[in-house]
Amino acid sequence: MSTMNTTLNSLAGDFQSVSIGHSIIVFADCFEWLASIPENSLHAIVTDPPYGLLEYNPDQLRKRREGRGGVWRIPPAYDGIKRSPLPRFTALNKRARATLSLFFEAWAAKVSHPLRPGGHVFVACNSFLSQLVFSALVNGGLEYRTTIIRLVGTLRGGDRPKNAEKEFSGVCSLPRGCWEPWGLFRKPIPRKMKVSDCLRTFSTGGLRRKSEVDPFKDVIHSERTPKAEKIVANHPSLKPQSFLRQIVHASLPLGEGIVADPFMGSGSTIAAAEAIGYRAVGVEHNREYFESATKAIKELSQI
Repeated sequence: MSTMNTTLNSLAGDFQSVSIGHSIIVFADCFEWLASIPENSLHAIVTDPPYGLLEYNPDQLRKRREGRGGVWRIPPAYDGIKRSPLPRFTALNKRARATLSLFFEAWAAKVSHPLRPGGHVFVACNSFLSQLVFSALVNGGLEYRTTIIRLVGTLRGGDRPKNAEKEFSGVCSLPRGCWEPWGLFRKPIPRKMKVSDCLRTFSTGGLRRKSEVDPFKDVIHSERTPKAEKIVANHPSLKPQSFLRQIVHASLPLGEGIVADPFMGSGSTIAAAEAIGYRAVGVEHNREYFESATKAIKELSQI
């Protein structure tokens, strides 16, 4: 039997959890958590998953902090600007890519049980892996809707060939990155049910407009994450609140329900939900990030 009136506390189950404002955060592996919660208990998912599947392991994070690299590449400074480390997605071999595909296919299948029919899933990605990841999510049972383009000057790419910068000063190995793809997916609406029917039955199926006259758009101009937010929430892939609040706002078409982030990190998605008055649940299996989120969410939501 479908659960249509889920409370946040019931979503914590037997896992450690902390209540923050309208929301709750859970210390758990997202696969175990997704399997434990009731059917139809989530209205939307907004998340930024790991992509190397090992870049957030403790040993790799330690190497990143020490500037030793590992999976995290330390890019050269550009025009005097020191750039943040980034995972070497371009270095993933055939086996790693197959593993990544299987991971996201399995994740999509797990998501389908607790997500209401018509519920949307926003997934942050990158230009190197979006085709692979989005195809895997479709194979796992989600319906691809479109790609949200986050326009942002990341200062990544545009470098001259490594160790031959002077010899090939007029060459760049990749274009300078100026956009970030966010896949937009939906759990299929039941057969013979229109979007309006789904909205009446499940409060899902569509996206919330920015206003009565302004629909949600698939291109969003975004700033880089402000330094003040990075100080509050120390996470390598922290997205700015100014962008996340637009995504989270759109995720609940009627402005009601529960938004989940199964890869919560330091809690920026939950903070965005708190800022606009939505109920949310975040799940994180890394103890350091979970502890950070317990302190960062309230402060981020007030920025």
